[in-house]
Amino acid sequence: MKRSLPTKESLAQVGTALRIGRQSGLIGPVRPDRLVAMGRTIAAWGPTPAAGVKISAIRHPRRIAVVDDRGAIDYATLESRTNAIARGLTSLGVKSGDSVGILCRNHRGFIEATLATSKLGADALFLNTGFAAPQLSDVVVREQPRVLIHDESFTPLVADAGLAGTLPIVLAWPETETPHATTLDDLVATNSGDALEPPSRHGAATILTSGTTGTPKGAHRDLQGEAISSGLALLGRIPMRMAETTVVAAPMFHSWGFAHFVIGLAYSSTMVVHERFDPEQTMASVARHQASALAVVPVMLQRVLDLPTAVRRRYDTSSLRVIAASGSNLPGVLATTLMDEFGEVLYNLYGSTEVAWATIADPTDLRAAPGTAGPVVPGAAVRLLDDQGNDVPEGERGRIFVRNGMLFEGYTGGGGKEIIDGFMSSGDVGHLDAAGRLFVDGRADDMIVSGGENVFPREVEDLIAQDPSVADVVVVGVPDDEFGQRLKAFVVPSDGATVDPDALRQLVRTNLARYKVPRDVEVREDLPRNATGKVLRRVLQEEALASSTATKS
Repeated sequence: MKRSLPTKESLAQVGTALRIGRQSGLIGPVRPDRLVAMGRTIAAWGPTPAAGVKISAIRHPRRIAVVDDRGAIDYATLESRTNAIARGLTSLGVKSGDSVGILCRNHRGFIEATLATSKLGADALFLNTGFAAPQLSDVVVREQPRVLIHDESFTPLVADAGLAGTLPIVLAWPETETPHATTLDDLVATNSGDALEPPSRHGAATILTSGTTGTPKGAHRDLQGEAISSGLALLGRIPMRMAETTVVAAPMFHSWGFAHFVIGLAYSSTMVVHERFDPEQTMASVARHQASALAVVPVMLQRVLDLPTAVRRRYDTSSLRVIAASGSNLPGVLATTLMDEFGEVLYNLYGSTEVAWATIADPTDLRAAPGTAGPVVPGAAVRLLDDQGNDVPEGERGRIFVRNGMLFEGYTGGGGKEIIDGFMSSGDVGHLDAAGRLFVDGRADDMIVSGGENVFPREVEDLIAQDPSVADVVVVGVPDDEFGQRLKAFVVPSDGATVDPDALRQLVRTNLARYKVPRDVEVREDLPRNATGKVLRRVLQEEALASSTATKS
């Protein structure tokens, strides 16, 4: 049979992988017996989370894998425990190809549930910890998981969603004595931790969209491609290293936190996680464990900077080489302020649940062009298209389309994103500068049409955020009898500051077109956000509409 020769693209990818592997320490000296065992594991299990924990247990069995609010466990223990949990899930009816619902915050329970599911060749369904009961019910009914694994704190939510008694439930993070419930520890205690046979298929993951505009959709992902492609894309631009320590503050049930979990397994990292985010606790964890990397969503960085200077300086964070942010808008003023405080260590990644990773801005990019999402990552391509599908000129705004090896396979309930010539829509609009750096101007469906003029809120938000009295801001469109829509700004003041709405309007009027000036400015204590830090604009629009209707009546 005639064999085809490797393409230039495939050879380039191999070359890139080897370069990154050597630089990061992934490729290095290994005992011959361990090297053979690692090779057999990859051949049998593929590049999956299951293989990741197995290889780390072979290469660094006594290295700490996870540190959480209840202590630390090493890779050998994590491997054994997840073997036992996998057997326990089998006894509950889970088999290869089934789905397992996982409703957990950041702790070992999330990690163990995910790894055990992967070892069975089952699909992990990651449920948002910020769900209300109707959302949880809708998603579970649609996705039909065989078993639901959740923290004990979510028991009332599961009951309100009408799920109690409808499927087997395992508690991942019990907080009280639970004599009538099954826990992950029960599965470990009653099942063997010996090695498992590889499943007939590799498990996948269903990561839910943020749900800021309705019921979250399930985005199905092949974990083999995720493990390889996301690692190459991220590590080609973000200098992670083998066998170091990462504080993963970003929620692991969503794409960004999950990526650091997958990379942590591949790199035999120590992953430090906490059930709930607290800015001072995060700084303390970096200092205590001398972490070299911190994975966050941007709002977490704002909360770190909101700490009093004396509190921040209490902790030695000089070990940090990387602060990796993604998941929502990173304002330019936040990026530069953070680097002034922590050094040139900030990296900003742009992508989405559907298209994965597209661009990454490193510290040089963020200094030269604050607010940028950076240049395109290796292995990806980005096009900006108009409404007719034509490329827009440099500097002009267009719809963002992405092509890479990580595009999702479609929504589990059917449908997908628009695709043009192999490029998938991210749902955002943006523009490129002369250096090829992407700027994300906002969601396409966030566009406000006021008096016939198109306004994307981010430009106005970034400008208002520069005012020292402003800690947080979002701009939405609200109905207007004369202009169709008008702009309304919701502003959270900095600690001890007083916001002057007239001064903010004048700031916008001086720097932007008059139709971009918010007519209304409302000062609030906080902004509604989901568990991944994204502002729930829909909630603010509904509040503004209700307020406007009440005023008229």
